Amino acid sequence: MKRILVVGGGGQIGTELVPHLQKIYGYDNVIAADVKPDVVKRLSLTSTAVRLDALDADSYAEIVKKYKIDSIYNLVALLSATGEKNPRLAWKINMGALLNTLNIAGETGCAVFTPSSIGAFGANTPHNKTPQDTIMRPNTMYGVCKVSGELLGDYYNSRFGVDTRSVRFPGIISNGAMPGGGTTDYAVEVFYKAVKEGRYTCEVPADAYMDMIYMPDALKATTQLMEADPLRLIHRNSFNIASMSFTPEQLFRKIKERIPDFSYDYSIDPVKAQIAYSWPDCLDDSCARSEWDWKPVWGMDEMVDDMLKACRRKFANGEF
Repeated sequence: MKRILVVGGGGQIGTELVPHLQKIYGYDNVIAADVKPDVVKRLSLTSTAVRLDALDADSYAEIVKKYKIDSIYNLVALLSATGEKNPRLAWKINMGALLNTLNIAGETGCAVFTPSSIGAFGANTPHNKTPQDTIMRPNTMYGVCKVSGELLGDYYNSRFGVDTRSVRFPGIISNGAMPGGGTTDYAVEVFYKAVKEGRYTCEVPADAYMDMIYMPDALKATTQLMEADPLRLIHRNSFNIASMSFTPEQLFRKIKERIPDFSYDYSIDPVKAQIAYSWPDCLDDSCARSEWDWKPVWGMDEMVDDMLKACRRKFANGEF
C-alpha cells in the first residue's frame, strides 16, 4: 500500500485531495503537510498532519523518511494573480518547493505528482483546442514557473529516473475550500456570493473563455494518472485535461436561471483581464485520453447544480 505525503495539504486542492486519497489508500497511509500552524491544526482533525516548510530541504527529507513516504503530491504554489504582486517570491516558493521535492524523490525513490496549469500557455498559443505540444510563452511568473516545472519533471525523470507525473489543470471549481489568488477564482467566489448576498461583482471580462474543471474530476485525474501504467505514458509532464469551457457571462446566466433574483456586474482588474485573455479557450486533451484513459464526468449544468446545493448547505450551517 502506498505511503503518500501531500505537501500544501491545506490549499484548495489539498483540502479535498487528502480525504480522496484516504478513501483509496487508507487513513494511516496519507500524511497532510502545510506550512501554516493553524492549517495544520485544522488538517489534524481529519488526518495525520505535520507542519512543513517545503523550502526547508532538511526538514522535508526528515518527514519523508520518518513516515516512509513513497509518493509525494507537491501542491505548493503562489497562484497567477497573487504571483504578479510579488514575482520574486512566487519564483522562490514555487520553484524552491519543486526542486526540493524532486531532489528528495531522487534520493528516496518517491514518485512525484506536481500540478501544472493552463497558465503555462501564453498569448501566442493556439487558443481553440490548444494542442498537447505547442508554443508555451506565458506572461506571468506563475506560468513561467509551471513551464519550468514541466521541464524539470521531464529532466529528473530522464536523468535520474524519478517517476514524475503531472496534469495541466484548468481553473478548478470546488466547494471544499476557497481558492487563493488565481485568475479563475471568480468561478468559485460567485457561488458563495450568489447564495449569501444575491449579487456578485466580477473582475474578469464577461467574454473571457477559460477551461474549467470540477473538483471531483480533478481528483479523479490526479489519482488516475498516478496509477497509470508507466509504459503507456509518453507525456509525463504534463498532460492537457479538459472538462468544460465558458465565460463569466455564461456562468452567471446559468446561476440566474436557478436564482432569478441573482444580479451581477463587472469591475475589471486589468491584470486578471490580461491573464485571462492570454490563456486557452479550451484544451485538446486527446493525449490524456489515449495514454491513461482520461474522461471527465461533470458537465457545466451538473456542476452548477452541485455547487449551489453545497453552498446553500454550508450557508445554512453558518460556515460562511
